[in-house]
Amino acid sequence: MPFRLGRILKNLSPEDKAFQSSMTSIIGYKTRNIDLFRKSFTHRSLNKVNDQGNQISYERLEFLGDAVLGTIIAHHLFKEVPEGNEGYLTKMRSKIVSREHLNELGKDLGLINHVQSNVSPDKFGDNVHGNIFEALVGAIYLDKGFTQCVRFIFRNVIDPYVDISRLEGKIVSYKSLLIEWCQQQKVPFKFEIYEDTGNDSVRHFSVNLDLRGKRVSKGRGTSKKKAEEQAAKRAYFALQDEIDRDRAAR
Repeated sequence: MPFRLGRILKNLSPEDKAFQSSMTSIIGYKTRNIDLFRKSFTHRSLNKVNDQGNQISYERLEFLGDAVLGTIIAHHLFKEVPEGNEGYLTKMRSKIVSREHLNELGKDLGLINHVQSNVSPDKFGDNVHGNIFEALVGAIYLDKGFTQCVRFIFRNVIDPYVDISRLEGKIVSYKSLLIEWCQQQKVPFKFEIYEDTGNDSVRHFSVNLDLRGKRVSKGRGTSKKKAEEQAAKRAYFALQDEIDRDRAAR
């Protein structure tokens, strides 16, 4: 039985009706629990609190939605790949619910257009799209329960994107792939990280990646992790033939 939070409106204001209409087109059913879904788009920068003094933002719903999404994907893989062992299933689930993929899902649904924040949208990092997607899943779970979440995930994630054979070859982390290859082939590597803000208002980091003592690529991003991933991705494509040949020979 689904949980019920916040006011459930009978007489909606024009603003609430417009928001309800937008939510209906996204989630696939008509909800009347407006407060719950507004919370799933509330950024912490608004500094909103409830009567108990607890922060109102999408972050708790994001936590819940992440767990629900992972469970639905895990169940689907468990049924569809009966021969898959635990390691295989875990890796495939990670590919489907990767941050990059969730960010794309959030962008496709235009979720950023509904975010309430004191921060300008151009100041957000890419991860906000995936975070809101997970928060929306959490809101659906509290509003209508697990079955409705399954419908939403199948319509927006599994049916359009989950192709087992294609996912088997999908690279989730170029950095992990590159490090694994370097260790197996005994190739010395070094990530050199430094802050590179320049004229940007947002903090940036740059990374130089050396293999066998030679500079092979550079990366730049708003976090060290993003910069390293970009550098590793560029190195992979520069050495793709060699890396793929060695991986295929294992």
